Order: sequence, then C-alpha cells, then structure tokens
Amino acid sequence: MEIFNHNSNVHFLRIRVFSIAVAIVLVIASVALIATKGLNYGLDFTGGVSLVVDYAQPVQTNDVHDALEKGGLENPVVQSVGGSREVSIRMQPTKAMLDAKGQVDLDKVAGTVMQALKATRSDATLKSRSSVSAEVGAELKSDGMVAAVFVILGIMAYLWIRFERRFAIAAVLTEIHDTLVTLGVLALVQREFDMTVLASVLAVIGYSINDKVVVFDRIRELFRLARKAEPEEILNRSINSTLSRTIITSLFTGITMAALFFYGGPAVHNFAITMLIGIVVGTLSSIFVASPILLWLGVSKKDLMPVTRENPELARRP
Repeated sequence: MEIFNHNSNVHFLRIRVFSIAVAIVLVIASVALIATKGLNYGLDFTGGVSLVVDYAQPVQTNDVHDALEKGGLENPVVQSVGGSREVSIRMQPTKAMLDAKGQVDLDKVAGTVMQALKATRSDATLKSRSSVSAEVGAELKSDGMVAAVFVILGIMAYLWIRFERRFAIAAVLTEIHDTLVTLGVLALVQREFDMTVLASVLAVIGYSINDKVVVFDRIRELFRLARKAEPEEILNRSINSTLSRTIITSLFTGITMAALFFYGGPAVHNFAITMLIGIVVGTLSSIFVASPILLWLGVSKKDLMPVTRENPELARRP
C-alpha cells in the first residue's frame, strides 16, 4: 500500500535552508512561550483536593463532570475508579473552601461537591477525601523532566551504537525540536498539562524517533548499495522511498487519537490532543529537518562502511 510512488524524486533537500530556518524559529518561539506564558499545570502538579464518590447505579464520568460545573465548580477532573459506579474527582479549591488560616477545609469541599452531585443524582455517597500538597506536584514535575531527558539520552546512545555518531546527534536535535514545539503549542493554547499529557509527551518522543529510524535505516542501506551517489542524493532518495510509510503510519495513528478524543471522554482529551500535535510535528521533522541536519553534519558513505576487507559483514556483500 503506497500513497506516493516508491521511486519518486521530490527534492526535499532543495529547501533545507528554509526548513531548518523554520525549525529554529519554531524552537525559539516555543521556548519564549514556555518562558513567558508557561504551561497550564493541572492538579497533578499544582496540588488540590481529591475525592472518591460511590454511586448505587452506574454513572458516566461526563455526567458527573457536568453536574460539578453546574454546581459552580470549575475545571474538575473526573475519572472512573474500578468500574462504572465509582469515580475520582480532583479539583482546585476555591476561596470559599479555605478556612481562616488559608488552609483547605475538606468538610467545606466535600459539602460543596456532594451538594452539586446530589442535585442531579441522589444515589451519590462520599467514600473518601484528601488533599494533595503543591510540594508533591513539584516533585512530580521534576521527575517528569528527568524522565524526558533520560528517554532522549537513551535514544542517542541506541542510535550511536546502531548507526553512527552523526545519526545520534541528528536524532537528538530533532527530538528536542519536536518536544519543545509540542510544549510550545500547549503553552500557546494553555491546554491543561497533567500526568496524562506528560505521558503523551514521552509517547511523542518515542513515536517521533520511530519515524526517523526508518529513514535512517534506508539511508544506511542506500549508502551501502550506491557506489557513486552523492550524500544529498542518497538522503533525498531515502526520504522519498519511505514517504508513503511515514504518511500512512502518521495518518492511522492520528485517526486513532482522533477517535480517542471524540469517544474516549474528558479524561483522555488532553492525551489525545497532545499526541495529535506531536504526530504532526514529528512527521514534518522526519521529512524536512532530520536529513538536512545529517547532511549539514557531513554524513558520508565511509561512515557506514566497514574499514577492512576482513570484516565478515563486508565479505558477504556482492
């Protein structure tokens, strides 16, 4: 199944100066947005109140969410817990829910929440309540950044071993680009950044590198097969020969994320949106950014060929 001709010869590298310039501008703009507007951290990172509510009959999380908003509670996070009759509710307490010392009054919070829920369903009962401090959220935030850094460094080490140093550097630079641009879009639209979004960002890193490894593998193959082709020609042929695979993979992954967004409920909206952004950014960088960086780093045939004739890998080749 191919969308584009396997032997097509669209000269993607002809616009490499423009594509790299656009990528640099997007990275700078993303860093500026993150630094000025910042990410809209959710309750997982800022702290808040968590309640677990039982229902005598099955309930939809969308209905619970709507009931809370009708009761004047803004941006509650509602998730199913262990079935269809138990839900977890997380929210940022309002000023009316604080005591004289400015601390969260769990009795007031529980009373307000249960009043809003019982207005639509009388079978709701409070099972548990607790508060999450901002210190715990800050720890989760730092752990998430460390996880992202380790993922990128692990990818660099893997590609350094499997391919060559230049491929590892090109992959890391494009991964940083993809991650920062995705976060920049989230900062621009002020989409809530919670644990599901953090998981989505880590998934974007893995998805993006998968696209690039396919192109890199084709580059290595063509370098070894071609005798006199120039690096620019090899890189351009590699992009063209893998273009159908790249587009088809991105298209069907995007369709899956769109289905998750429209039918998965509010709990996975942020995850799906972040994945969609990351898929678009990662696909474009695989086509227009990764290979120009490789060419700029000076990749050549000799970087991927064994040095001596005694090498068994070389001896097997015609």
